[in-house]
Amino acid sequence: MPDKKHYPLIRTIYLYIFALLGLVLVIIGSVNFLNMGLKAFVFTKAEQNMEIDFERPMPAPLSADKMEELGKGSELSETELVLVQEWLEEYKIWKTESDKVNYLVSNRHRDASINLSLILVGIPLYLYHWFTIKREMKKSRTA
Repeated sequence: MPDKKHYPLIRTIYLYIFALLGLVLVIIGSVNFLNMGLKAFVFTKAEQNMEIDFERPMPAPLSADKMEELGKGSELSETELVLVQEWLEEYKIWKTESDKVNYLVSNRHRDASINLSLILVGIPLYLYHWFTIKREMKKSRTA
């Protein structure tokens, strides 16, 4: 195993790069948390369009009312009637389930978990490498 004295420049570059990487992860996560907080409490209308976008209905070839009307009609074949009825049942289940979900809050929770993971990975990465740099600098000054 190579001794750290054989490659001091490479080791120093490695330590500084990974300390910087850890710091960047912490900064990105923190900035994103700050952004979320500002959107939630100060600029409350910034995410208003997201509430509208998430309320889109399940795609259908026709409106739900028209599908119900077709499901009762006699101009469709038996197979088509079964397909229409299946779609209507699935649509009602989807509508019931989607009404329970607050997509804006769900999106915020997903973003918060990503930001927190950036911070939780970045802090130890930065601290380990920075303290290693400080320790080696202190050793080199005393030696």
